[in-house]
Amino acid sequence: MKLSQTIRFCTSEDGTRIAVASCGQGQVILRAAHWLSHVDYDLESPVWRPWLQALSAHNRFVRYDPRGCGLSDRHVFDLSVEAWHADLAAVAASIEEPRFVLLGLSQGGALAIAYALKYPERVSHLVLLNAYGQGARARARTEAERLEAETLVNFVRIGWGRDNPAFCRFFTNLFIPDGTAEQHRWWGDLERQTATPDVAAQLLWQMQGIDVLDLAAMLRVPTLIAHSRGDMRVPFDQGCKLAAAIPGARFLPLESKNHVLLPDEPAWNLFQAELAAFLGQDRAVQPRAVREAGLTPAEAALLDLVAEGLDNRMIAERLGKSAKTVRNQLSVIFTKLGVHSRSQAIVVALSR
Repeated sequence: MKLSQTIRFCTSEDGTRIAVASCGQGQVILRAAHWLSHVDYDLESPVWRPWLQALSAHNRFVRYDPRGCGLSDRHVFDLSVEAWHADLAAVAASIEEPRFVLLGLSQGGALAIAYALKYPERVSHLVLLNAYGQGARARARTEAERLEAETLVNFVRIGWGRDNPAFCRFFTNLFIPDGTAEQHRWWGDLERQTATPDVAAQLLWQMQGIDVLDLAAMLRVPTLIAHSRGDMRVPFDQGCKLAAAIPGARFLPLESKNHVLLPDEPAWNLFQAELAAFLGQDRAVQPRAVREAGLTPAEAALLDLVAEGLDNRMIAERLGKSAKTVRNQLSVIFTKLGVHSRSQAIVVALSR
């Protein structure tokens, strides 16, 4: 599959320049920033290229480099989580489409949760993969756990991007233990290309303090959470906690040891299939009665939410509208469909 991308830049709240890459066409999927990212170098990566191919096949996949990394401004004083939130908001503001799918991988999940809570009208679906609500320091309960978190930061500071195979194997085995030798080599190269050891260590320390579980409980966005059972970077329990915290979240356990899924493992196909189903991209054509009713795209989307079982208040929160507006639009939809009740509309919407 031929893969090309467009790279542009946007400016964050404090003037930091953020590199944004886009490939494919269709529904927008925006990936919140995570630790390792280089939008130019990723295109040739045997680890990240399959992700770009899969997510841009039927969508416009947008991703960006976090401050201090990749093609974004490297020499930045503020590397705080708050600055990362501002960067995501700036990238999202540059997307012209009114709504998009927000993807959070690893610590990107916390950024995605905070954004979806603050801007629910922009997020159609939230997808969290091997994400966590609490960083290693925030969830530490013993001195040993706190020491482990601190040690990892120091290990990054002295071992990041070094040619020493012992250091390289340590980091690659945390992220892709089942990867091939080529994938491990690329991961080591990516470290050197992405950020300096000091920046990588500072960012990791900031991520370890993340705690968004209370925010997650307030979300009202359709959410899919997938987590690898054997993830050595983020414990499986963190995915379970997020799924328990987010109302109505769908949880997908994955049989994998990899923090970043690889295309030759069964978990890859399962996740891609579940993602397509979650986004409605595996649906058959609309029922004949719906097609012939001449619903507008907005009306069809509202009917889908009715078919999901949401009431007017929940639909209003989801779409950022008033309950009165939703009620009026449903009245128009019922007239076009020739039905008189919500249950009749659901039957029409689900008929095949």
